[in-house]
Amino acid sequence: MDTARRSMSASRSISLLPKATLLLVLLLGAVVLGTGLGSVNIPPAEVLAALWRGVSGQELAPNDVIVWQVRLPRVVMAVLVGASLSVCGGAFQGVFRNPLSDPYLLGVASGSALGATLAITAGWPHAFIPLVAMVAAVAAVLITLSLARKGRRFPPTRLILAGVVVGSVCSAATTALILRGEDRARQVLSYTLGNLSFSGWKDVLTVLPYVGLGCGVLLLLARALDTLQLGDLTARSLGIPVDRLRLIVVVAASLATAGAVAYVGIIGFVGLIVPHIVRLAFGASHKVLLPLSALLGGALLVLADLLARTTPLSQVGIVTTLLGGPFFLYLLRKGVKE
Repeated sequence: MDTARRSMSASRSISLLPKATLLLVLLLGAVVLGTGLGSVNIPPAEVLAALWRGVSGQELAPNDVIVWQVRLPRVVMAVLVGASLSVCGGAFQGVFRNPLSDPYLLGVASGSALGATLAITAGWPHAFIPLVAMVAAVAAVLITLSLARKGRRFPPTRLILAGVVVGSVCSAATTALILRGEDRARQVLSYTLGNLSFSGWKDVLTVLPYVGLGCGVLLLLARALDTLQLGDLTARSLGIPVDRLRLIVVVAASLATAGAVAYVGIIGFVGLIVPHIVRLAFGASHKVLLPLSALLGGALLVLADLLARTTPLSQVGIVTTLLGGPFFLYLLRKGVKE
């Protein structure tokens, strides 16, 4: 029996390999396009040559500086953020067994927006804005957890309701701050719509540990998330510590999401639509869903940011919302079950 199971698992891995390779090629293609296109267009072959010269330590040509210092940090940040939001969205949809869940469900986005708005309207230096935004995002999640806690348990319904309440309060406070500091409202709006313009290598290296740690934990819990789809009672009978699992997933996903949105702002719908696309195309197993969502999410956000900076849309959050809104309506029309 064990041999048969191992054989079936190996067969599935082999059959999924071409699909994973396809998404990886899509991601690499998006990175090359995102790095090459802009006010100065650089052909793909020249982009690849510039990347090679930078990696191998050769002397950089004039266009190589544009690639390495201006565009590549922004593209890498888009990959990290898109992958993070997609993995966290897939994990939240699994742990809450709700296909309309996204990474912002527990107040991360509204808390981050409140922190950023506070820093902006107070006139603090730009370097402090991501730090304050991240602290506020983590605080919002902690408040949500404390409100939802019932003994040692964190029931899904209580978590969702507490997240809605915390998010509403943070949004109201953000609006009040904007009204008091109208001269900085444009800067706040830019943050709430998502902005990758100011991403540099220092920001990438700062975000990487949060995204890596949070998403790494979620990938390790993929098998347990699959078991959880059978229901809490069945999962407990199979030895899964359901409440502990739910808490770990919430903390890991919130950490990764808070680290991402603190530096680039609130980018909507990526964490909702990407897991659904992967689920429809490749299946619902989280062992497949989460890593493939990371690849597709990274590619999607790179292309969305490319569209944002080469068209009048200007903000990446506008592009993702225009893409995600119709898909959300499609899910509702198909009769998504709670």
